[in-house]
Amino acid sequence: MAPLEKSKRLSTNMRYVILAFVFINIVINYMDRTNVSIAMPELSKEIGLSTVQQGLIFSAFGWIYAAMQIPGGILLDKFGSRIMYFISLFGWSLVTVFQAFISGFGQLMGLRLGVGFFEAPVMPANNRAISYWFPEDERGTAIGIYSSAQFLGLAFSTPILYGIHNSIGWRGLFVVTGVVGILWSIVWYIFYSDPDKSRFVGQDELKYIKAGGAITDDDLKNVDKHKVKLNSQNIKQLFSRRLIGIYIGQFAISGTFWFFLTWFPTYLTKAKHVNFLQSGFLSSIPYLAAFCGVILAGFISDQLIKKGRSASLARKAPVITGLLLTLLILGANFVSSPALIILFMSIAFFGNGLATITWVFVTALAPKHLIGLAGGIFNGCGALSSIVIPIVIGILVSNGNFSSALVFIAAIALLGALSYIFVVGKIELKD
Repeated sequence: MAPLEKSKRLSTNMRYVILAFVFINIVINYMDRTNVSIAMPELSKEIGLSTVQQGLIFSAFGWIYAAMQIPGGILLDKFGSRIMYFISLFGWSLVTVFQAFISGFGQLMGLRLGVGFFEAPVMPANNRAISYWFPEDERGTAIGIYSSAQFLGLAFSTPILYGIHNSIGWRGLFVVTGVVGILWSIVWYIFYSDPDKSRFVGQDELKYIKAGGAITDDDLKNVDKHKVKLNSQNIKQLFSRRLIGIYIGQFAISGTFWFFLTWFPTYLTKAKHVNFLQSGFLSSIPYLAAFCGVILAGFISDQLIKKGRSASLARKAPVITGLLLTLLILGANFVSSPALIILFMSIAFFGNGLATITWVFVTALAPKHLIGLAGGIFNGCGALSSIVIPIVIGILVSNGNFSSALVFIAAIALLGALSYIFVVGKIELKD
């Protein structure tokens, strides 16, 4: 009997509720990452920020976010997704509220560093929760769905955030987005538990999850979670050739994303002279395209696995194809019509979404007791893009021309594709 057919007979399907919770977490997460880029035009005028300072503000989040990935991964392996996610979500949301009261560059810089500090465990915590709750043959779709939240959430929230900003200003924008996160963190803490501890999961669903290869506490019974040591053996496993390959790939994939998250609104308003409110709606179109790419990637990957195709083909094909599609961002350099520019941007971001299923490789390649730490390194490499991309693009566009910036994004995407083709190699699913 097919796993999906069997799952329909279960007394509970709590794993889908958990997936919905993770989805909402990510929507709030990325809403609080992008609000500063929406606020920046008015904010920079009010407190007197130069373009160099704006670039530093855009990248500040990534500095401590990247630095905290390994410590965050260690804490996640010790305390689990429930506690770490609550602390993280509550913390960054409170700091977001504080941003409404800044009066200068230093204050905003410090608070953006604070947001990065508290958000550091988020993506590894997402991956850990899904790895605990979903069997192997459903995990690709689950990861695809929760990964799509960053795009779908931004597609629909961006016009709303522009509207909030337009109605009550940038200070009100920070207050509203922060309060939403604080309230949701309480909901998460009350309702989330790992499967073995959940009061909402039926025994038949729990058995189904375990039998399908989901990670459980039983897998870690011989591992002292409070003493995850960085000995030579663990370090060697964390930096194997294939894991290094996905670390490079994550930097490349994140590069395109951070262009859209930071500089894309400025690209539309300054380079293409689109008015503020209209840019809010145009910005949402590539996010919708990326959302479609993520959903399609997860579906295709799981279907190939279920039809007996190799894991290497099923997992890598969407990623490599997506990275190559991202190269089409260069087409925007050769057209002047806003419609064509958005078309090329949407194709490129669709490719980026198609490639975003990469978290499945952490589960497939990392030792079970090091998934949190490997996920932290993996996410940290992606976080480097949030530092490098805004600053480099800021330098490249100092003359007002974005052409070289788009070439830079395409080159990074090509590097990622080559890494998955030649460095990662064959992927085998864990038994």
